Amino acid sequence: MVKPGDLVNEDPQALKERLRQREAELSILREVTELVSGAYDLQTVFERVAVRARDLIRADTVAIALLAHDQKSYTYCAAVGRNAEEILDATLPIEVGICGWVLRQQKPWWRGTLEQLNPQERNRWEQQAGTVILLPLSGRRRFLGGIAGINKQGGGDFDQRDFELLSLFASQVSVAIENAMILEELNTAGRRADAYREKLEVLNGRLKRTNSDLQRLAVRDPLTGLPNRTLIMDRLRQAMREAHRNEQNMALIMLDLDHFKEVNDALGHSVGDNLLIGVGRSLGSVLREPDTLGRLGGDEFAIVLPDTDRESIATVVDKLQAALKEPIRVDHNSFSVGASMGVALYPDHGEDASSLLKCADVAMYSAKRTRGDYAVYDPLEDQHNPDRLEMLQDLRTAIQEEAMSIAFQPKLDLRTNRVTGIEALARWIHPQRGVIPPFEFIPVVEHTGLIKPFTLQILDKAVAFCKQCVDMGYLLDVAVNLSAHNLRDPNLPEQIGDILSRHNLDKRFLTLEITESAIMHEPERSLDILNALDRMGVDLSIDDFGTGYSSLSYLKRLPVKQLKIDRSFVGDLIEDRDDAMIVRSTIDLAHNLGLSTVAEGVETEEIMERLLEMGCDLAQGYLISRPLSADDLLSYLASGEWKVSRASDGVA
Repeated sequence: MVKPGDLVNEDPQALKERLRQREAELSILREVTELVSGAYDLQTVFERVAVRARDLIRADTVAIALLAHDQKSYTYCAAVGRNAEEILDATLPIEVGICGWVLRQQKPWWRGTLEQLNPQERNRWEQQAGTVILLPLSGRRRFLGGIAGINKQGGGDFDQRDFELLSLFASQVSVAIENAMILEELNTAGRRADAYREKLEVLNGRLKRTNSDLQRLAVRDPLTGLPNRTLIMDRLRQAMREAHRNEQNMALIMLDLDHFKEVNDALGHSVGDNLLIGVGRSLGSVLREPDTLGRLGGDEFAIVLPDTDRESIATVVDKLQAALKEPIRVDHNSFSVGASMGVALYPDHGEDASSLLKCADVAMYSAKRTRGDYAVYDPLEDQHNPDRLEMLQDLRTAIQEEAMSIAFQPKLDLRTNRVTGIEALARWIHPQRGVIPPFEFIPVVEHTGLIKPFTLQILDKAVAFCKQCVDMGYLLDVAVNLSAHNLRDPNLPEQIGDILSRHNLDKRFLTLEITESAIMHEPERSLDILNALDRMGVDLSIDDFGTGYSSLSYLKRLPVKQLKIDRSFVGDLIEDRDDAMIVRSTIDLAHNLGLSTVAEGVETEEIMERLLEMGCDLAQGYLISRPLSADDLLSYLASGEWKVSRASDGVA
């Protein structure tokens, strides 16, 4: 303890110096107390510590180095005095300089000059310095770095008192620096949390909008914005419940546009889509507020009419037809649209939504067959049982989605033993019931409005595959069956021409097969269509010849090139003399008329040899090949089991 008498005897100059030192210590404590207790950001703490330390030990330069988390380098985070701008933010490996030595050893450097270090061990500022003092900065959680004084102001070395003052200062300010670092980490974490929260809010907003869009898309047609099948069925059920509760009637109209596929084919899907949008607007313009107009898919629409009876249906249909006849402008085109409408009434025609929809569907195709504006469901005209109705619905879906497939059966030229053609056979693989035999679904297709899109789809796929074969070097013609309904369609020749052009297939590779009964159903009308196809250069063949009731006088007028002998005669020609005579007579008749012949149902070598003796031109049947998928047929052609007409062979 210092006594009063000691102070009297002490040299005044020494006493003055001691007082200065004590004041400096108090100042340090006040400064540190303020830094520790205050919520300063890290850079402010660094700058204030550097300035205060420079004043404290009267150094030319003071710099604060912060050790990296990986402890492989350090960065000068603050600097004041000479060369401060150059030193600030410099990052050096921990192996370099006195600072690196202090950080590695975690103990101070202050005695002597820098001569104790090799020049290679100094950083470039230390190489120019005369003397350095450097104290470690140790926090409560980890080692932080160091605070360095470079060169004493006015010359000379740093002394013991400088060391003690800077040591005291360093031990205290380490807490302030660590607090500031923690505060910065908290602020950074807070900013990240805020940014994350903002991002989360944005994502939540997007999610809400997406969910809203999904909910809308779940019940709305994406093209027209009208209710889709799901929402239509819901509105239909609501209308039926309300009608039942109020003892009222209600109606459902199904509507299918006429010749819409031709618009798509001729002008493109963009025009077709815009036409559907325009049709939706036109229909909606004449409906009441409680009515629901929706799109079922493709060119089919449905209209739910609450509180509507049989007597008022005609008025509603007239308004709808009149609205469709008003020109609809799409780009530079103007369309006046026709439609077939089927009407089903509740409770007369169905007690549930699905039944009513099926009845309206049957009525719509009845309107198509009769070419009327509309038809009301008539149970007496509905020859379909529930399973057939379901098949009709599934068939329409399969055709709309182009899910029908094709098998191909090769035809052999008996004179050259070469495969020269294939017949396209429609196949339907039901997603639940599996393969549906053609004899089950073909009659359904032929007796509804589905026959036109069905035939065009099969033709399109057959021509596309035939073109693929030709491009591979196989000279194969493809045969496709037409029905009686196709022969009543005046647009058929143009549609076939469009398909051939689209796939760039030479017309000579397409053969159209027509049954006798189809030709004789409306012979004069059929003849017009057949002549138009013949002028196009498409070959025509009469299928199942001998099973119908054609007259020879009419046969010679037909522009056909081929007769196909039905399998019912071919299969037994070895054992049955009558069948053999019919086959021989048919071959002779055909040749006398300048026609070639194809025998169907050839299953044995003996039958094929007998047909060759009779002069038959082509054979088709299991002996040559069963019907094959497109891929299997290509493998069959490549296998070499039968020779194939090829461009490279010069066979045409």
